[in-house]
Amino acid sequence: MILSVDPDLPVPPYEQIRSQISSMVASGVLPSGTRLPPIRQLADDLGLAGGTVARAYHELEDSGVLVTRGRHGSFVDGSTPKSSSKESLGLLDQAAHAFAVRASQLGYDVRDALGAAERALKELPPARHTA
Repeated sequence: MILSVDPDLPVPPYEQIRSQISSMVASGVLPSGTRLPPIRQLADDLGLAGGTVARAYHELEDSGVLVTRGRHGSFVDGSTPKSSSKESLGLLDQAAHAFAVRASQLGYDVRDALGAAERALKELPPARHTA
């Protein structure tokens, strides 16, 4: 699983993790039953405090994206319905805002930023719409 955290973004690191995992689950990149890395391992990989990753996992669990099975780990939960269209649009808006801020920080204009987003979206597997 490839995650990244940018400390220069105005979005807190736990929210960057939560948003990325949520997006990967919604797009099918992380299918139901996929085991996520342990909190300590992901924190070490990203150079973050364990509490930061724990908060992201906890929020994902609260929203029904993950289920934690004690010391067996955290898994993508396929037993609960996915978020509503309104919730999904809110998550998309948050991700778009973070992207826009970063594109601006890097000095790109709207056309270049939209081109980068379009290229990235074309690289993803087809989305499975559940709403």
